[in-house]
Amino acid sequence: MQRKRTAEPYLWLLFSGGGVAAAFFLPVLILLFGVLMPLGVVGRPDVAALTGNVVVRLAIVVIFTLCLFHAAHRIRFTSEELLNLARIDLLLAVVCYGGALAGGVLTAVLLF
Repeated sequence: MQRKRTAEPYLWLLFSGGGVAAAFFLPVLILLFGVLMPLGVVGRPDVAALTGNVVVRLAIVVIFTLCLFHAAHRIRFTSEELLNLARIDLLLAVVCYGGALAGGVLTAVLLF
């Protein structure tokens, strides 16, 4: 008996990767841009010089896209459970993950 293959394991992989990216990078960014820079402890970076490197731009795209997929996964399953929208699971999945993919593509277009 064969099982039907789904994209669910890959979506969970993107979810966990986004969670790791968010856990590692977002607190540092909040500390830098929300606390240290406004207090004058560290100087403001030159964004043009920072994003001049292709590796940095690629890292920003990957991190941002993973965070978007993490958020999309949470929004999808929270909507299904709390708002009782499980009957439109396919539509929710397309909207959530499509929005995350669109955000990642938009980030890549803006940076490259």
